[in-house]
Amino acid sequence: MKAARASADQGELADPGFSAAVIDWQREHGRHALPWQNTRDAYRIWLSEIMLQQTQVAAVLGYYQRFLARCPDVASLAAASPEEVMQLWSGLGYYTRARNLHACARRVVAEYGGQFPVEQALLADLPGIGRSTAAAITAFAYGTRAAILDGNVKRVFARVFGIEQYPGIKPVEDALWRRAEALRPDNGIERYTQGLMDLGATLCTRANPACERCPLRARCVAHATGRTAELPVRKPAKATPEKRAAMLVVVDAGQVLLEQRADSGIWGGLLSLPEVDGHAAIEVALPDPLASAQRFGAVDSIDSLLPLTHGFTHYKLHIHPRQVALSARAAAVDGYVWWDLDKIGAAPLPAPVKKLLAQLAAPSLF
Repeated sequence: MKAARASADQGELADPGFSAAVIDWQREHGRHALPWQNTRDAYRIWLSEIMLQQTQVAAVLGYYQRFLARCPDVASLAAASPEEVMQLWSGLGYYTRARNLHACARRVVAEYGGQFPVEQALLADLPGIGRSTAAAITAFAYGTRAAILDGNVKRVFARVFGIEQYPGIKPVEDALWRRAEALRPDNGIERYTQGLMDLGATLCTRANPACERCPLRARCVAHATGRTAELPVRKPAKATPEKRAAMLVVVDAGQVLLEQRADSGIWGGLLSLPEVDGHAAIEVALPDPLASAQRFGAVDSIDSLLPLTHGFTHYKLHIHPRQVALSARAAAVDGYVWWDLDKIGAAPLPAPVKKLLAQLAAPSLF
């Protein structure tokens, strides 16, 4: 019964003209020179797809090239240390992706002999991939007739087909997946897949879409009804929680003290500045940093630096740095390392911490 219903859905939703329009547009106007295009190398395609999750192409380009220079294939990535991987990823954000990237490489080597599987279900079972990313990998690397449904594609579908509900609701997302499956062309899946990505990234953008240049304009419900600003329906808004953290910038003899964070949690696997009491509610008073600072040596002075704010997915963090000068260092403390300030650019640090320490290392540059 389910198979019959799925087949009926496919027939009702099929539209060869849709895929033909996307393919023709991509051939003439799409992106063709990105460094992960024009290849069947599943490793390079996979690496780019993971980096591009929730990140713009412009931000990814440099990281992609650095990763390939250090880890040109899945075996070299699997053999790299976690510290090396986090250092290469440092600044790109969403650090769970880096941990999953490393874990995935090791599984591909251990379970598949260093070859990414062709089957979408097997790809989707690997760390950090998921259904849509698996479809993109197998379509680009192996020419598999697979359907993608990332954020850009959801936006294109919501506008073209006039989807009146938030696409993140499971019944709506399920319906979009059925439509994505039905719209797949019989031929040219690679160009069609790339075309959907290009449309969402360059024309059917969240703000100010370029409808006059869109190959789907004539069939777009949102364009016809003047609702491109309303569709897709936004996620119901809720207040963003705010937290605060007191961080110690312990500087001595041209070095700064850094803490190795646990593999899981916020900034997992990275180095960061020691925190006095973690990420606390915004209304909780800042703690006295002296007792914490004394773990690392005889404290000469403590001065406040300008606070900074960093946004996570689920909350906003207000960072209050305290610069600590020592008259004498204590013995080594487990989980902490001294790092040369003039080499801070090479440290695997969260972006806001790296910016703060770069300013201390070279204040004239900022």
